[in-house]
Amino acid sequence: MEQKIMYSDTQCAKNIDAVEDALYVLGGKWKLRIVIALISGHNRFNELQRIIKGISARVLSNELKQLELNGLAKRVVQADKTPVVVEYVPTEYAETLKDVVAALADWGQKHKKKITSHE
Repeated sequence: MEQKIMYSDTQCAKNIDAVEDALYVLGGKWKLRIVIALISGHNRFNELQRIIKGISARVLSNELKQLELNGLAKRVVQADKTPVVVEYVPTEYAETLKDVVAALADWGQKHKKKITSHE
């Protein structure tokens, strides 16, 4: 039998606040998808647009700017190359999301199995 985790009212409120803060940064349709693509090694704008199905160039550009402001992505311009190469790289801070992404992906796979197995 699974042990039930109980939080005090104070801890519950702190958890809610912390999750709200995380969702503020990572929420929306695209941000987490972009972070996943970045930490998976997709760094060029067109590559990101290709791997993230359905995102427009304008939306991707805006979302990358937001991720930069929140310290999760860094825009790197390699002006010494011809043509100039622009890449977006995940910051060390973004790398801290790897375990969160792995746990969320694991839960998502289990959930999909659960709802499609007709138990």
